[in-house]
Amino acid sequence: MEKLNHPAILVVDMLNDFVTGALGCDRGRAIVPATARLLNAAREKGVPVIFCNDAHIKGIDRELKIWGDHAIAGTPGAEVIPELGLCDKDYVVPKRRYSGFFQTDLDILLKELGVQTVIITGLHTHMCCRHTSADAFCLGYDVVVAKEATNSFTEEDYLGGLAYLKTCYGADAYSNDELIAAF
Repeated sequence: MEKLNHPAILVVDMLNDFVTGALGCDRGRAIVPATARLLNAAREKGVPVIFCNDAHIKGIDRELKIWGDHAIAGTPGAEVIPELGLCDKDYVVPKRRYSGFFQTDLDILLKELGVQTVIITGLHTHMCCRHTSADAFCLGYDVVVAKEATNSFTEEDYLGGLAYLKTCYGADAYSNDELIAAF
């Protein structure tokens, strides 16, 4: 793998409700150590870390009709899990839809940071990671996936999500070691 071109890490929905709360799952908990390791290495190398977090409005947001109440803005369920060590130099972009780009300021933030490659981490490869990747691709960013720092509810959803990202957006999946070496 060659050096990444002006990368940033997008951390999708690594929130209390997705890891241990309302929509929590063992597969979400399983990626926490690898995700923390990757984020810490990125911070050490000056690679921006951007959290794209569900922050829903109770009783209004359409996703709540499908998934039930989760990640309601201002509640503990909508907070980044403590194991990832959200710090002052990280960025947080609240979102109300699957994509981290849809009607948020993520694109302008990435442009101001000079980012050309987004590294997708978080949950779920077949939903929020997929939609965020789609918008990143359409906006002209190179998309790569941290395979040890992404997951889905099931292995089938995870692998299907990765395959879709590769087929539609050319998004290769790399190990943490490969990504860290390419920072």
